[in-house]
Amino acid sequence: MTEAHRRPKTPDQTRRALLDAAAALVLQQGLAALPLPAICAAAGVTKGAIFHHFGSRAGLIEALSSDLIDRIDQEIETALSCDPGGHGHFTRAYVSCIFAPAGAASPWATLSLAALGDSALAQLWTGWMADRLARHADTDAGLMLELVRLAADGHWLARAQGAPLAAPPEKLRDRLIALTHQAPSQTATPLYAERHDVADL
Repeated sequence: MTEAHRRPKTPDQTRRALLDAAAALVLQQGLAALPLPAICAAAGVTKGAIFHHFGSRAGLIEALSSDLIDRIDQEIETALSCDPGGHGHFTRAYVSCIFAPAGAASPWATLSLAALGDSALAQLWTGWMADRLARHADTDAGLMLELVRLAADGHWLARAQGAPLAAPPEKLRDRLIALTHQAPSQTATPLYAERHDVADL
């Protein structure tokens, strides 16, 4: 046991440690097999701490889901604050966050993987996206921006599955972001009229 595990934790620290441990284990083993003893061991607390803070395994999963959405919201807000605004404002922030380095600390990776196998989490995710799109309807409606967001989702899923990619992620990201700067009138050309080789991306 490490020194950090021996050190008494405040209630907030214990709650945070349990949520972080649960998120890391969801990435490794999936949501369905989320083992409470392993979460407690990783967080350095007893099993009773889960029931004290969350009431049940279901309560822990609900709290984890809300926590992941809150963290994603914070990342989006940070990305939005760095963007000049205008057409494609939210979509650029979304692409930037999706293409950020993934890892055990990534709320995007954890929630996305968990939502693939859990309908309640999938509804939470789609509800969050619907709310965001409604809030940014003035800047982020339109077919091309939707295609950009779907392409970003597809890239993330391919990366999560370890699929080989023909182009570097940075090049794909920059190409998608460039598309968000095109005015709606510039994206009216039928998609089949444009042909691009991978080298052109």
